[in-house]
Amino acid sequence: MTLLSVLDQSPIRNGATPSDAVADTLALAEHVDQLGFHRYWLAEHHSSNGLAGAAPEIMIPQVAGRTQGIRVGSGGIMLSHYSPLKVAEAFRTIETLYPGRIDLGIGRAPGSDRVTDQALQTGPGSLGPEHYPMQVRDMLGYLGGNLPDDHPFSGVRAMPAGPTVPDVWMLGSSDQSASLAAYFGLPFSFAHFITAEGGPQAVAAYRENYRPSEAWPEPIVNIGVFVMVADSEDKAERLMKCRDLSSIRQRKGLAAPVPSFEEAETYEYPPQEEALRRYNRQRCFWGTGEQVRESLLAAGKMYDVDEFVVLTICPTLEARFRSYELLAQSFKLTPRYVNASAAE
Repeated sequence: MTLLSVLDQSPIRNGATPSDAVADTLALAEHVDQLGFHRYWLAEHHSSNGLAGAAPEIMIPQVAGRTQGIRVGSGGIMLSHYSPLKVAEAFRTIETLYPGRIDLGIGRAPGSDRVTDQALQTGPGSLGPEHYPMQVRDMLGYLGGNLPDDHPFSGVRAMPAGPTVPDVWMLGSSDQSASLAAYFGLPFSFAHFITAEGGPQAVAAYRENYRPSEAWPEPIVNIGVFVMVADSEDKAERLMKCRDLSSIRQRKGLAAPVPSFEEAETYEYPPQEEALRRYNRQRCFWGTGEQVRESLLAAGKMYDVDEFVVLTICPTLEARFRSYELLAQSFKLTPRYVNASAAE
């Protein structure tokens, strides 16, 4: 059975505010929960004029409180910025509030520019990226209450203690992240929407080198994908033009709200940008519901996965809602319940 999930970066629409983007996140979460999506992951980005999702640990309980059956989690927490103990405490608290529904996805990308990355650190003594595996080890130890006896903080407990812990996922777009996930015996989510190059090979290596853990005796994998679905190919192409321009701006370091249709359709790409636009499209899936379904299933065979974490960014909230609706219909998802407001 194919599982569909959602990755939300809380994009800021053209003419909207960051507060509107947060409200969009809550509305979209309620919508896809009703549609039957499996999980809802919230991303972490900092000091961005285009993305308002900076604190998934705050948004997760808000989303969980407004939904019924969908799993909710981070996609992901950038662990290199934080104390492993503090992350464990935050997610133990969320798990206590919503037991059995919480995912803790972790990554090591900065989620920001270099200066913002420095601002997030604790000072000159902050840890470099080479310490990331130890941070993962410590965070897992705090979550499970099983730090080694010889650990300098072995007597420290992450509270509130409880019978369950969040499901921990390792997120990444490289073979290094895949190797860490295999070493720690964690589920792995490959960010195909960031780079498609080497993805199937990284996933295969993860499976080949997987070390079974108590929580996960077998390797578990999903892939994060960028998807745009509309009622016709022409409408999907029009939406993709907004994505094209947004991706180019991001590559140039010009984080900005989602471009409007008018901006995207009148922008003239210099040759170098046009080549990059075409290259970026290689890792996107767009079209009608059936067209996207066929493309995703083909990618699923290539990666040997049956869960897709779908990122969709549109110039209007209505188009974003419709994209997820059409995708759910094409995969014949079973709705969880009837949204009273939608039925009126």
